[in-house]
Amino acid sequence: MNLHADEGNGVDMRIVVTGAHGQLGRAVVARLQTRHDVIPLGHADIELTDSASVAQLAALRPAAIVHAAAMTNVDGCAQDPDQAYRVNALGTRWVAMAAKRSHARLVVISTNEVFDGQATHPYGEYDVANPINPYARSKYAGEQAARGVLDRLYIVRVAWLFGGPRNFVRTILRLATTQSHLRVVHDEIGSPTYADDVADALPHLLESDAYGTYHFVNEGACSRYELARAVLDAAGLAHVAMTPIVLAEYPRPSRVPPYTPLANYVGRAMGMHFRPWQDAVTAFVDVCRKEQA
Repeated sequence: MNLHADEGNGVDMRIVVTGAHGQLGRAVVARLQTRHDVIPLGHADIELTDSASVAQLAALRPAAIVHAAAMTNVDGCAQDPDQAYRVNALGTRWVAMAAKRSHARLVVISTNEVFDGQATHPYGEYDVANPINPYARSKYAGEQAARGVLDRLYIVRVAWLFGGPRNFVRTILRLATTQSHLRVVHDEIGSPTYADDVADALPHLLESDAYGTYHFVNEGACSRYELARAVLDAAGLAHVAMTPIVLAEYPRPSRVPPYTPLANYVGRAMGMHFRPWQDAVTAFVDVCRKEQA
């Protein structure tokens, strides 16, 4: 991907991955451990809301940290915004401080929800953030906290992530086995993102000095309804009926930004291209089908 690698950092770095048992964390660990010494950390291994985690992480002497741990239950964050801030904002600050103490580079995984959803075109990396719900505010605070501590920093925003055991794609597949008619929101637009594709791109950042903000999403954008339709078609379930509904018909504790497609301007300019979301969905549905075989 034509990135300039720092001398000595091409292979065999010691890399700590937080949130290693989560949807993205699992994919990142699997990808990085083929080239590097990876230390996977889950919630049972470290409490990132505790400032003591700074010393705990620094003691591991990492050359890099991928911070994928987060409170990602958007509605749960709305119901307990203080905990969301402790995990997503302060937790990221402690990780950044540990990276600084260790002279390590840091990847912070962030979200499309830092934007308010009022744009009429996909958001670029340098568009102004304006989070409108507690989850988004806590994640953006985490971005800002890391920027305030560290220079050797990559902010990687993802959106509508799928690839693990719990996500929108799997939910649609599960519902389609028990229901003959689904109701899916059509006025929420975003960028579906396959965790495996993000994990494939991350080594190109970690092995380079190209610090900054990135949008790592599969190419294109769609509504939740269009995504569900693509999932059903890929799974051979095109006969399952669907009715489009609006966000207002699906009340939830958190306010949803209605339009948050992300544009991968920076990564693309550096040679990091992501396949269309339709192809990524088809690939993941195939994985799910093989699991059931």
